Amino acid sequence: MAEMINQPTILERATRELDMVIGKERLVQESDIANLNYINACAKEAFRLHPVAHFNMPHVAMQDTTLGGYFIPEGSWALLSRVGLGRNPKTWQNPLKFNPERHLNNGEIVLTKHDPRFLVFSTGRRGCMGSFLGSCLTTMLLARMIQCFSWSPPRNAISVDLTEAVDDLSLANPLMAFGRPRLASHLYPTTS
Repeated sequence: MAEMINQPTILERATRELDMVIGKERLVQESDIANLNYINACAKEAFRLHPVAHFNMPHVAMQDTTLGGYFIPEGSWALLSRVGLGRNPKTWQNPLKFNPERHLNNGEIVLTKHDPRFLVFSTGRRGCMGSFLGSCLTTMLLARMIQCFSWSPPRNAISVDLTEAVDDLSLANPLMAFGRPRLASHLYPTTS
């Protein structure tokens, strides 16, 4: 959300997609996710640029092998840097720029599809068992936040601060943004 708030044209495009595919008379549902290619591209780009953890789960080489010109002896532990893969300038053009369009030329966007250029939920036998659930929940939350509210930086701010924390990949400061409801009031569930 922070990246999208800082780039209003991206946020507007995602909002237009939701309005065209879902409309303003109902809330986005899980069954709609496959039809929200731009929203999926935004989620995929967020995972690429801002992974949930620095490294994937360790893997152990089962036999001597050579990978990328490097000899890896049997029994060696291999850790892949999610940040290093997702922000690699040899792989990504303008790697530090949030650009969902970079994912759109490959057809349908599937967050759980293996992509060796970055790891969303790890890979192989040690891949995350909850990858489908995690990608579904992430996309649903993003879609609902965009569908239900018009977002802007807080008053007296030009943009959202994207500085990362020193000890993890979360924002150093809490995300502060102004959300204004954009749907009919009966679509906002409340508790009595």
